Amino acid sequence: MDYTTLLSIPKGAAVCYSGFREGQRPGDVYPSYEQVKEDLTILQNHWRYIRLYSCDQHAHTVLEVIRNEQFPIQVMLGAYLDGEVSNPNCPWGGEYSDAEIDSHKKKNKKEIGTLITWANAYEDIIIALAVGNESCVDWSGNMVPVDQMIAYIRQVKASTNQAVTFCENYVPWLDKLAPLVEELDFISIHTYPLWEHKTIEEAIAHTKENYHQVSQKYPDKVVVITEAGWATDANGRGFPKSHANVFFQKMYYDSLCKWTANNNILTFVFEAFDEPWKGSPDPHEPEKHWGLFYENRNPKMALANPPGYKR
Repeated sequence: MDYTTLLSIPKGAAVCYSGFREGQRPGDVYPSYEQVKEDLTILQNHWRYIRLYSCDQHAHTVLEVIRNEQFPIQVMLGAYLDGEVSNPNCPWGGEYSDAEIDSHKKKNKKEIGTLITWANAYEDIIIALAVGNESCVDWSGNMVPVDQMIAYIRQVKASTNQAVTFCENYVPWLDKLAPLVEELDFISIHTYPLWEHKTIEEAIAHTKENYHQVSQKYPDKVVVITEAGWATDANGRGFPKSHANVFFQKMYYDSLCKWTANNNILTFVFEAFDEPWKGSPDPHEPEKHWGLFYENRNPKMALANPPGYKR
């Protein structure tokens, strides 16, 4: 079974979308209806499917804009889960007090409830549901035990009609997440050659290797790539500054689009727009610069007709 049969959708290009602009950030200032409408007007020319990460005000606005304005876009909707256990292995802080963990569990319960409600309310728009994002990888700052992930997934599957997945770095799928796989309708992996110190010449081969490691381990499951991309600026944190630029992004993007289109692999490219709120205050912070469009909505070089790329 391929993804078109599993999800009952036609083949199409896909992208991760978060519309936060300068001066906006989750939990504070959200993009307006008109700003989301502007974004979707741009995105509809390039992508058929978008991935949203959480059931927050921004996601609700996106769903409303798609419905009200009749955009030809469908959504993989995610529930973003906060850490339910401490993880001292997280480099940027993953340890929580008992009170914080209790608060996270209550928030997660609400998030799962909203995911179910919206999945049913927007069934014509939402094609798949992602329960969590990078919640089990060793370096996660939002660690959720696998048995609790299974409980959340079962709850969502029992109350919705869409296919259900969990989005995670490719590594935990090779061992830790084996008990989770049978609960899912499909597997979703993240692959980032740049973060793993690969050169642009090594990049697409590394992504192919990541994909095949997982797909060969679980031959009866559809594997979707829910994040793959290349940054266009950096300050040397995590990878050399010289490895991040618009030329290398285009090279990786072209290769990724050609390979995944030829092999019928649904791939959500990371990501649509640069997000200035992310990471440190340093303007060259790499987390801010993965977009295929700049924050001002001007396109980067990668969007010059990559091979095998069709909306």
